[in-house]
Amino acid sequence: MNLPNALTILRIFFVPLLVAALVQQNDVGMRMMGISVPHEWLALAIFLAAAATDTLDGYLARRWKQVTTIGTLLDPIADKLLISAALVSLVQVRALPGWMAILIIAREFAVSGLRSIAASEGYIIRASDLGKTKMIAQVAAIACVMVSIRYPALHVAAMVMMWVVVFFAVISAASYFRKFWGKVDKRIKLRRRRELLALERKRQKPRRQRASAGAEEAGLEGATMVKPPGVS
Repeated sequence: MNLPNALTILRIFFVPLLVAALVQQNDVGMRMMGISVPHEWLALAIFLAAAATDTLDGYLARRWKQVTTIGTLLDPIADKLLISAALVSLVQVRALPGWMAILIIAREFAVSGLRSIAASEGYIIRASDLGKTKMIAQVAAIACVMVSIRYPALHVAAMVMMWVVVFFAVISAASYFRKFWGKVDKRIKLRRRRELLALERKRQKPRRQRASAGAEEAGLEGATMVKPPGVS
């Protein structure tokens, strides 16, 4: 366990706090030193703090050379949990259309599936610039939607930002699919073709051996039936 991995795990623990702060119905989220903090602002603070750990853990892991297997596995999971929880919670409080949340979450799981298949074949699909831009746009748009709950005048601007997120999500997903079909899919088909050919050779080998043995036996029987010259 190192600091980058601890930040990644902390981001996962932020998820239930974010949901609890965002979906509660009362106007007062928390009282600090006699000051009432609205639950929208509390949810926004939790979300931005969690998003900040996403940038910080990756930076520290690369700078301190502490990139580990568990960190590599947990980091994208933590990101998807955070974004999915925020989107579902915003749909719950009727601040976001459900189809937008479904489209963005489905894109995340589809890309994760492609990366898993590619990794099993020994090929790593790295995050593209579109994917990184999409993540930044997601954080900014979700934060704006949270603020628009308190200030409805910002709702139009928040929806415009969410449309930008949907655009980047679709374009980046198409880029990942193109990379997958361009390299991994061809490699998988070639490997399976080789496996089928090898299996077919194994099946044909006993047949050839039996046919060769039968030919040898037939040759021996034919030789014994042929009489030597001069023998009546």
